[in-house]
Amino acid sequence: MTTPNVDLTGKIPNNVGLSDDVKLRRALETWLPQYLEWWNDMGPSDFADKPVFLRTAVSVDPGGWAHYDYVKMPDYRWGIFLDPNAEAASIKCGDDAGAPAWTDVPGEHRNTLRRIIVTQADTEPASVEQQRMLGHIAPSLYDLRNLFQVNVEEGRHLWAMVYLLHKYFGRDGRDEADELLMRRSGDPDKPRILGAFNQPCDHWLSFFAFTMFTDRDGKYQLAALSESGFDPLARTTQFMLTEEAHHLFVGETGLDRIIKRSAELQRQDPNGDIRNQGGIDFDLIQRTINYWFTYSLDLFGGEISSNASTFFATGLKGRYREDQYTDHRAIEGSYRVPVVEAGKMVEQEVPLRNAMNEVLRDAYVSDCERALRKWNKTLEAAGSPTRLSLPSRRFHRHQGLYADHRFDPAGNPISQGEYEANLGRWLLVPEDNAYLLSIMKPCYEPGKFANWIAPPNKGIEGRPIEFEYVRLD
Repeated sequence: MTTPNVDLTGKIPNNVGLSDDVKLRRALETWLPQYLEWWNDMGPSDFADKPVFLRTAVSVDPGGWAHYDYVKMPDYRWGIFLDPNAEAASIKCGDDAGAPAWTDVPGEHRNTLRRIIVTQADTEPASVEQQRMLGHIAPSLYDLRNLFQVNVEEGRHLWAMVYLLHKYFGRDGRDEADELLMRRSGDPDKPRILGAFNQPCDHWLSFFAFTMFTDRDGKYQLAALSESGFDPLARTTQFMLTEEAHHLFVGETGLDRIIKRSAELQRQDPNGDIRNQGGIDFDLIQRTINYWFTYSLDLFGGEISSNASTFFATGLKGRYREDQYTDHRAIEGSYRVPVVEAGKMVEQEVPLRNAMNEVLRDAYVSDCERALRKWNKTLEAAGSPTRLSLPSRRFHRHQGLYADHRFDPAGNPISQGEYEANLGRWLLVPEDNAYLLSIMKPCYEPGKFANWIAPPNKGIEGRPIEFEYVRLD
């Protein structure tokens, strides 16, 4: 199978041959006004008429896949792009590893594949809803533009999943696509599917932590789906990963810039009091890391999972960088999982296939640890004695083996009373949010930055830091 040429002239830019599939094209063009209605209701608040210096996907060529220019967000050209496929793809993992990949949905996997796609799709509009008010307290035009870039690309990722639902799942898929626009992040009656996407993201410290930790979960989930034996899903997620890299950059460098500025304010204050200088203290940064990292760990699912085993065995979902493994069937291996027995931690050996969620979570944690080392080097260079850390993957969990037990951030079992007594020391609390909102006033002058964050090292796409990334006049 090969990918048709990119069509940029249609109502929906694409490289999936929509012009040749009249029924599908009309269905998606009918869905478009519903999507725009959702965007106007739940997308970035009050910036619809402002030109933003955005990148727009225009190609699948790695050497020049995006175009940069000023765009008003409702006019953004959301499109559908699959990675090109020059040769016949094969199933990457599981019992049928090496067999030809599926170009259509196998009947026996139809419901499972639809559930996988809907769950991934639901995260995309959810994050836009969580972040819709942040533009009003942006620390700079540079950051405001990055927020909006993340938002429009999450919208495009929704389009990528909706295309699969419309194309391959008939009426059920069309109904699921409509439902994606009906759920709302945090709504008590119709919430988003996954817990992390119902948590409030009211300020920029949470936004940077969300794009660092929760979007990073997205990277690993998309990477696992890019190994799918269902070729259209694999190629769709491969292209999504191209855009996802920017979201991770925003989070990782955003937190690094806050850490750098907090260290500067710590030096400036006679008592090392960062809050006294209007900054974000390191204890609050650590609590934010604890909060979003642990909610993101839940997104990988249970440590021991028959679903994960089935997804792998049937070739629906692989491991991160499956091509780096030599055994793509994983029938013989095992994995040691810490479990709670009589209030103590003991290791239990489980079949490797049943631990595939944990294998993926291992890769994610390793990536997060790399970022922590980078932030701690920033602290070291600034002369600060503070060091940040990741909490145990057992702490503050709502899914999996540890959800019914209580642990401190080091992973030690504790009582419910001790856990509740220390939550204000370990996790974000309403008082933290109140303080952060009190210091986060909008800074919209080109080249200027709020007091609580350092400028970036460079601008976007060769532009200077002082560039007018969003035109607000």
